[in-house]
Amino acid sequence: MNPITHFNNALAYIETHLNETLDLKQITQLAQCSEYHFQRMFSYLSGQSLNQYITARRLSLAALDCVQTDERILDIALKYGYQSNDVFTRAFKDFHGLTPSELRRTKVAFTSTPRLVFQLTLKGANIMNVRIMDKQSFNIIGFKKNISIQFEGINPEIASIWQKLNPTNIPILKGMCDQEPRGIISASFNFSSDRMQEKGTLDHMIGVITNQSNPDFDMLEVPAYTWAIFDITGPFPETLQKAWGQIYSEWFPSVPYESVNGPEIVWHEHPDTSDPMYHSQIWIPIRKI
Repeated sequence: MNPITHFNNALAYIETHLNETLDLKQITQLAQCSEYHFQRMFSYLSGQSLNQYITARRLSLAALDCVQTDERILDIALKYGYQSNDVFTRAFKDFHGLTPSELRRTKVAFTSTPRLVFQLTLKGANIMNVRIMDKQSFNIIGFKKNISIQFEGINPEIASIWQKLNPTNIPILKGMCDQEPRGIISASFNFSSDRMQEKGTLDHMIGVITNQSNPDFDMLEVPAYTWAIFDITGPFPETLQKAWGQIYSEWFPSVPYESVNGPEIVWHEHPDTSDPMYHSQIWIPIRKI
């Protein structure tokens, strides 16, 4: 049984328990992976967070109940986990554009989120070469900032971190780099749960991998992990951005590994991003399922 089948088992459990308090541990047991990996994978595969999907399904079914039954609005609210009619009405209006009473009276078309079923479609594995490597604990030394999530174009907050690099501190940082990946890297961690809706924040760090420390810079301590290292070659940033999607939508669902809660690291071979064969690496901490 492959990971997609396990994920669909979890989705089936969610669907049959939407009018109950859902147990994330039970969901991830059915998915046969950690809570962290399930929520990350769910976001990449569906384009929304798990909580957003559950809320959307509940409000979709609540709208059907309003139209197709004579149940009291308060009973429908309680059925789908809303403890007061006011809270339910606000959430319902935000989602559907009208209140439950207005929908029941007018029976107009309303927003509906269908049940999800995941399928694995391999499209571009030939652009990625991956190797698995065990690596002892290390530090990332450099500059860190909590930034807004942005999918396309140049993120000005990331650009502001790069601007901290100068002819004085670059040699210091590079002189501390004593292991792979060598040179200046960027790392992202502490992602908001609604990352896939291009909302929220993450911590972004630009620096080097080292066993040393330096009080003049920010430092992130990274424990020992197994890493999946993806070699990416092609026009920047399109190829790199495409690879991120393929890793989570194609690679993880087809291998006996799951991501763990650690920094995602990106390494670039050189600063000239105009090179049509630009070489990058993506490092993701993983563990065997």
